[in-house]
Amino acid sequence: MSILIIGSLNMDLIVRAPHIPAPGETILGHAFSTAPGGKGANQAVAAAKLGAPVKMIGRVGADDFGRQLRSQLNAVGVDTQFVLDDTDAATGVALISVSDDGQNSIIVAPGANGRVTQNDIDVARDAIRNARVVVAQLEIPLEVVGYALRVAHDAGALTILNPAPAQRLSRDVLHDADVIIPNETEASQLTNLRVTDFLSATQAASALREMGARRVIITLGGKGALWLDENANAQHIAPFEIQAVDTTAAGDAFVGALTAALARAQDWETSLRTASAAGALAATKLGAQPSLPTRAELEEFLATT
Repeated sequence: MSILIIGSLNMDLIVRAPHIPAPGETILGHAFSTAPGGKGANQAVAAAKLGAPVKMIGRVGADDFGRQLRSQLNAVGVDTQFVLDDTDAATGVALISVSDDGQNSIIVAPGANGRVTQNDIDVARDAIRNARVVVAQLEIPLEVVGYALRVAHDAGALTILNPAPAQRLSRDVLHDADVIIPNETEASQLTNLRVTDFLSATQAASALREMGARRVIITLGGKGALWLDENANAQHIAPFEIQAVDTTAAGDAFVGALTAALARAQDWETSLRTASAAGALAATKLGAQPSLPTRAELEEFLATT
């Protein structure tokens, strides 16, 4: 049931504020904090905190932020033997504004994340062959993501692509991803269709299948998620009612929990409900990795809702 995550590691620099500032606007924030982040690392931590054995491929700078990020991953049990120290680039950082209603705006400086190479994937080939599920995002070079998915797909792993931040994807990349998981914004950017609800999400998911995707999950925030299976059957995954505090890592919690459930060979319906619950729980706390639920927290939440 092993999981391999290929992706980014960032230190998040977070400011809470009354609202997200408009271009040219300066506002006074409430508080500043730092927290480990990066979509790859977030998803690795999300799966590990739910009890799954996780390895990660990525890069950090040879600096304090890099050492802190590695330590945080190790603390929850993520194997970081394939997370390299890059002496020629700083660790990636994300500048995050969080509004009082829980919405966020993010600027990422990739740093070492932009220097992950195909050779980094080759070094980890044995780990890829032994993984049950392999997950990638788009905060490292696209050609490396495509190469990793191809290697994993050929090795027989279940491959998951979280296309964030969204960018143009080839049919080959979509074909090598068994599951693609964009949010509303990313689905809109990938398909040029405006996604706002279940109906428009269904249309976008169908367009992604026409582009080469096999299975599509579009997360819809407080409206739940859309699941389009390999037979083009659409299903609505109901949301959980929560009071949102910070949605920064909700999508990563969804992906990590789905990955952990599928690695345990749970069926799709159970896995998707678990993922939806994990995403909801993550939105109730501030920060990226600190907000990701443990297995005990998730099981308690599912038992009471």
